[in-house]
Amino acid sequence: MASKTLTEILLVDFRWIVVVLFLLPASFLYNLFYSVRSKIIFKLHSAPRSHDAKVAGIQKQVRKWKESGGKTKMCTARPGWQTMSFRKPMYKKTSYQINCNLVDVLDVDTKRKVVRVEPLVSMGQLSETLAALGWTIPIVPELDDLTVGGLVMGTGVESSSHIYGLFQHICLSYELVLADGSVVKCSENENSDLFYAVPWSYGTLGLLTAVEIMIIPATKYIRLHYEPVVGLQNVVDKFESACRDTKKNKYVEGLLYTLDEAVIMTGEMVEDSEVEPDKVNDISKWYKPWFFVHVRDILKKREKTYEYVPLREYYHRHSRALFWEIQDIVPFGNNIIFRYLFGWLLPVKVSLLKLTQTETVKKLYENNHIIQDLLVPTSTMKKCCEEFDRLVNVYPVWLCPFLLPNNPGMLQPAKGMTSDLYVDIGVYGVPKGRRFQPVETTRAVEDLVEQSKGFQMLYADTYRTREEFRRMFDHGLYDKMRKKYNCEGAFPEVYDKVNKNVRD
Repeated sequence: MASKTLTEILLVDFRWIVVVLFLLPASFLYNLFYSVRSKIIFKLHSAPRSHDAKVAGIQKQVRKWKESGGKTKMCTARPGWQTMSFRKPMYKKTSYQINCNLVDVLDVDTKRKVVRVEPLVSMGQLSETLAALGWTIPIVPELDDLTVGGLVMGTGVESSSHIYGLFQHICLSYELVLADGSVVKCSENENSDLFYAVPWSYGTLGLLTAVEIMIIPATKYIRLHYEPVVGLQNVVDKFESACRDTKKNKYVEGLLYTLDEAVIMTGEMVEDSEVEPDKVNDISKWYKPWFFVHVRDILKKREKTYEYVPLREYYHRHSRALFWEIQDIVPFGNNIIFRYLFGWLLPVKVSLLKLTQTETVKKLYENNHIIQDLLVPTSTMKKCCEEFDRLVNVYPVWLCPFLLPNNPGMLQPAKGMTSDLYVDIGVYGVPKGRRFQPVETTRAVEDLVEQSKGFQMLYADTYRTREEFRRMFDHGLYDKMRKKYNCEGAFPEVYDKVNKNVRD
């Protein structure tokens, strides 16, 4: 990797000045405003009444596009910097943009055990709303700002996914505005082909306007067990055995700190009467160490332990430090003085980090940083970890298991698979050594994932050719739905929205 100039050093290595003085306060105020707004709207029950009017407004825009001749393809008008991907989509500049201001929780039906939400509802917003009622969704993907729409149209995974699957597998129905301006609802029993085709379609089959998601009763605390493990094969064996014991382990996660050292964490919800007060740890308090640092300290002690963690704090345990990405932006962020003085302002919003990126920062980020989530069978976990170590040598590495049911759609388990258990290997950070080259290294990682009969999460950079992309993802049902609902002239293909050439 080429050495940085003085200007680049100032813009990158001292970017913390902008983050601490401006972006952290802005993030805090933004989150505070939307939290208060969400509570008021939900309490007044005004969202269900306004939802139909908002959907009608989207239908009107689509029909206007159609009446104008439909010369360019449609996409949502949401600015690219507001998404959780570290890239900005360039296709929006040449697309017909549809305004979809759908940001509210619509209804919580505890009898049916269903919550109905609009697609821009975030995980932080949804978990806060449900926790106050004593409920939760079975899978709460880590970061506060991840939205329901992004998790449906892309994907989402959590430490409970070894039981429930991916985020799409807890969704019961979708409401969409189609290319002709009509509204359709799809579920397992109604328009089922469309229902299974929507996940991973990235808004290329229609405009998502509402989602129904299953909910389950929630307790206030989770008992979280930590087990340091040494030796990569031992890590793999312990991880797989923990995932198989679903009666005991409702949550399973691993953090790999070196190729041969990890902490495997398992958890289960507990009633208040079971909680030992002296073992309670409010891990998300502003003055607490970042979660990955807390776990690393447990690894150093080489002893099993457990503690009781508030459930919602557990769900968002990686939010404050954006897993561990914030340490590259604010290197002293975990310092005890900083935590006590400024920790309450965290997390910084990814959208604001993107909005304030200069071209120099963007270029350096691309050339000196990797962010990938790679979904592979657990039978290939050891080999993949070894290859990632050789190619990028980035630690910690996130290990999150999930089931992949043999449902129709873009993600199909490979034929002949003896297990439906997969693992998300999350690699986020600055590669060590000089062998990292953005295109060549990412291509090598993608090749490994394909050889392992796995899949690449598409929020990150992908350098697959169209043919290679179609080999990795099953387009059979997707193509059928594109043709049936006249999407070909209305929306771009998935590949044309996610490949690196259309992202800045």
